[in-house]
Amino acid sequence: MGDWNSPGIERRPRRWRALSLVAVLLAGCGGSDGGESDDLLTDYQQRLAASLGLEAPTPGAPDNIGSFPDRRERLLEIPETRGGLLNVYALRECHITNLVAERNNQLGRVAPASQRWLYELELWRRLDACWNSEVPAALAESDRERLARLIETKAEQLPRVSWNALFDSSEWAGSFSRASSPLSPEETRPQDGQLAALAYLRDATLHQFDPDWQPDSATLEGHLKTLQARPFSAELLRTLLLAEQRLEEASDLLEQALERSCSRVTGFIDELHQAPEHQRLEAWLTRLEETAGEWFDAIDALLEAQVEGPEAVTDYRRRWLSLEAPEAPLPAFDAARGRHAVLRETLARDCR
Repeated sequence: MGDWNSPGIERRPRRWRALSLVAVLLAGCGGSDGGESDDLLTDYQQRLAASLGLEAPTPGAPDNIGSFPDRRERLLEIPETRGGLLNVYALRECHITNLVAERNNQLGRVAPASQRWLYELELWRRLDACWNSEVPAALAESDRERLARLIETKAEQLPRVSWNALFDSSEWAGSFSRASSPLSPEETRPQDGQLAALAYLRDATLHQFDPDWQPDSATLEGHLKTLQARPFSAELLRTLLLAEQRLEEASDLLEQALERSCSRVTGFIDELHQAPEHQRLEAWLTRLEETAGEWFDAIDALLEAQVEGPEAVTDYRRRWLSLEAPEAPLPAFDAARGRHAVLRETLARDCR
């Protein structure tokens, strides 16, 4: 952040001040790839510094979000059940013969993970319905035992298939793309249908063993495509990282001012905090906090409905998506905003 916290900074040469101002202006014009949001934040820093009689900080470049786990790190292993299906003809009365054949043909083998989940869901439902019919009584003992084992195996695998359907989808992985930018102040909300998509995926997970819930391929794929339309998770995370850093830089200015005489504070209360620019900033920060809470709460609910995933996903979730972990972007942003508010109130009280 430079050395603008050092004592005696007000005595630096004018040439240094001019160079510093150029750096600030360049940073405020997209140097951190923050766009309009960064402009809003750096403009506040400059106005705050002027009100405090201090040099404005040279805004640092916020870190990018972490990489989403690689495919092999985020998927659950599911053993093949070919042995249980070798004698599928004996279970033809369960109406699974055509289903198994479709799964084993060339198109079935390359189907997306979401379609594989729908296949496994339908297979388990047909087997379960068969077990609760008159068919088992007519089967040979070995076939009846095979049917029972197959139902148990598929019931155990289905939640893992559901996990893979989500984490093996390009739509889900793409929503955490590092090749994204912070949101602009006018783009704080997700696109239409994206929150509904998260809710549907959660409901589908919770109701996969409910025979009264009917899955629909077109609806499932439609919701996944809605998430793919915009990497809102990544954009939101990057916005939180940007806002947190700029607020911390501004808070360092306030701390520096608190260590000095109030005589250098000029119109801090009456001018800066009542300015339209400041009101716009506060309104945007409030919207950002509310949207982030709603969005990551929806993601948390979706992931809580799933089985326990691989360690790499658990680590990513704790580091980037947590609603409570102090180092996660949303709690860190909340803490930075709280710290800044406390320092502002302290300065306003002490420099009346």
